[in-house]
Parts: sequence; structure tokens; C-alpha cells
Amino acid sequence: MTFPEFAATRLGGLLRYAVMLTGDRDLSQDIVQEVLARTQVRWKRIERADSPDAYVRRMVLNEYLSWRRRWAVRNVQAVGERLAELSDRHAAESDHAHDVVETDELWNRLATLPRKQRAVLVLRYYEQLSDAEIASLLGCAEVTVRSNASKALATLRLQQESRIPVAGDIR
Repeated sequence: MTFPEFAATRLGGLLRYAVMLTGDRDLSQDIVQEVLARTQVRWKRIERADSPDAYVRRMVLNEYLSWRRRWAVRNVQAVGERLAELSDRHAAESDHAHDVVETDELWNRLATLPRKQRAVLVLRYYEQLSDAEIASLLGCAEVTVRSNASKALATLRLQQESRIPVAGDIR
């Protein structure tokens, strides 16, 4: 497979993956563009890897986690509508407005998580990777992956509980 063929077939998936990591379509496009530029230069070597797709996804993850992108955490936008557009599953009977609101609320809560915790959740639930695969990608122990996931989910639960009005509470 040539690099142009690879880029053409994988671009959509890489962009969706980057949007899930960053929460920002523009930033995800920048990340994917940088990664594909580096991929093109190194294509002969990457093409020989066991899984060029996994290799490039790892490059996207590393670019997201890179110190050069730290400012992105402070600039996460509410992208519920955009995420709803990118969703692979869209139930015909579901209420689109309700889905957008729920997605936006979830995204806003995810945006408050530290980068590694958010990356662990995206890799586990969006990419459906095992703890061992995530540990390999992040360069850490499996127990660290489980710890980050546990902390992230606990934070999300606390945020959800704080949004539920207490009986008799008038607002």
C-alpha cells in the first residue's frame, strides 16, 4: 500500500480518534496533519511495521500527550454537536437534541480530566483496547492504566452525582 492510499483510507478514522482525544476538531486536524506529514517522510519504515495503522494511531496519541499540546487542555470546546455528527451509531428513534445535550455534558465532564486519564478512557471505551494494549501504548504498567481509569470514572461519577438535585432542593 502506498502512503497516499493509506492516508486516503485512514484519514476519517484518524480524525475521529483525534477528536475523541482532544475535543476540538481544529486541533485534531492539526495533530493528524502533523502526524501524516511525519508518516509520509518515514513511510518506507512504517509500512514494514506489523500494523502501520496501529503505529500511526500511536503517533496521534503521542502527539496529543506531547508537551507541545499542553495548552489544548485549557482550550477544550464543547463539541457535542460535532461528536454527534461523527458518531458511528445513530439510532433512528432517538431524539437528536437530547443526544446532543447528553453528549455535550459527557464531553464537558471528560474535558475536566487530566490528559492521561482521558486518554485511558478513550483508548478503553472508544478504541476498545485491553489494559495491556493501553499500557503498551502509554508506556506504563497495567496497574497504572487501571488506576487512571478508576480515578477518571470516580471523578465522572462524583461530577454526575453533584448534578443530581437532592429531593426537596429548590433551585
